Amino acid sequence: MKQDSSSAEQYWRRNLQIIFSYLVVWFAVSFGCGIVFVDELNQFNLFGFKLGYWFANQGSILVFCVLTIGYAVRMSRLDSEFDVHE
Repeated sequence: MKQDSSSAEQYWRRNLQIIFSYLVVWFAVSFGCGIVFVDELNQFNLFGFKLGYWFANQGSILVFCVLTIGYAVRMSRLDSEFDVHE
């Protein structure tokens, strides 16, 4: 199905909103938890490691993996909504 320009603009606007929201979450976890709040988080332990250290080395990677899967699911729904799916 061919899209009109307003529908295409709406699709890309929603796509960029999704991307931006996921980038904000990833930045908050990787930079915020791994650098800014590391001293406060290091008061707690997770799997035998200080929590700030864990977020800087493992947590941000796990969050990135979850966000990647979430993005794929959300984009699949958005593609179906705008009838641009494969």
